[in-house]
Amino acid sequence: MKTIAIKPISWDDDHICIIDQTRLPAELAHEHCLTVPQVWRAIKKLKVRGAPLIGIAAAMGFVLGLKRSRVETWPGMLREAERLHRYLASARPTAVNLFWALNRMFNVVRNHVGVEKEELLGYLKREADAIVREDIQMCLRMSRNASRFIKDGDGLLTVCNAGGLATSGYGTALGVFYRAHEEGKSIKVYACETRPLLQGARLTTWELLRNGIDVTLICDNMAADLMRAGRIQAVFVGADRIAANGDFANKIGTYSLAVLARYHKIPFYCVAPFSTLDLKLKSGREIPIEQRDPSEVTSLYFKRPMAPSGVRVFNPAFDVTPSVFLSAIITEKGVIRKPFVRHLKDMYGRLPQKY
Repeated sequence: MKTIAIKPISWDDDHICIIDQTRLPAELAHEHCLTVPQVWRAIKKLKVRGAPLIGIAAAMGFVLGLKRSRVETWPGMLREAERLHRYLASARPTAVNLFWALNRMFNVVRNHVGVEKEELLGYLKREADAIVREDIQMCLRMSRNASRFIKDGDGLLTVCNAGGLATSGYGTALGVFYRAHEEGKSIKVYACETRPLLQGARLTTWELLRNGIDVTLICDNMAADLMRAGRIQAVFVGADRIAANGDFANKIGTYSLAVLARYHKIPFYCVAPFSTLDLKLKSGREIPIEQRDPSEVTSLYFKRPMAPSGVRVFNPAFDVTPSVFLSAIITEKGVIRKPFVRHLKDMYGRLPQKY
């Protein structure tokens, strides 16, 4: 069965059209972003989310911002590009793909000194479109690299949403399931609900059901029991930032799954593109972790508040999984195993400069 394509973001004439993921699964609704602040809010409010898609949205927002700007001279455009870079980068702090994509866009401006505005906009549009095309190919290559770790009849576990809704349309961790399904393997996927924003319940199950994949939704605290019962043969998750030693940040709850998988001797794989690497960081202790609104825990998605008014809330969007719990990091360039420090740096050095 061929995977049904999802198009979470696209150009619509002179503006950007997104799927508003906060309205899924009840409604497949699109929102039109006519201004850069609208793009910023879409990223901040998780209308677009997932590390690769955040980078894509920022790149497209960068083009939109310069197009809407009244500046015409190259020095003015350079200053505007610096402002756009700072502003869009402030939307979310953890996903390194955001900064990776914005750096690519800013370098286009810096590398075309003195060009006319329309010509520069053409270069920027081509770069943003290239980021989208590259993401599609990266997801397909990652899925091919990872599907060999799935056997017919396997039960597979994932958390959050690392599928078409988090990328250009195919997915990282969910892309692995799509590939295995396309290869004719019978698989059963267990999706953690992923509190507090329920990306697993709302988004991952929606995607997998849409593609005819056997999926069962579980509460986050049910994973250990499933593992003990022998229903899980492998865990596949995405990442928002990977440090030089292989430690990685992903949706809160990933670390717990890694510890449980290690105890039950279940392979645990991180599937992410090279744009998610941040080799400037020696370990996961240096990864900035986003703290989000307490209402996401106490009242969002509930008809009435589920906690007493005024209670203190700890609501990090991500946790960091130490590399010791990883079986492998699977990228578009291949499968990276321990020792991660050496193998990541060796492979990174062989990549084109844009990485």
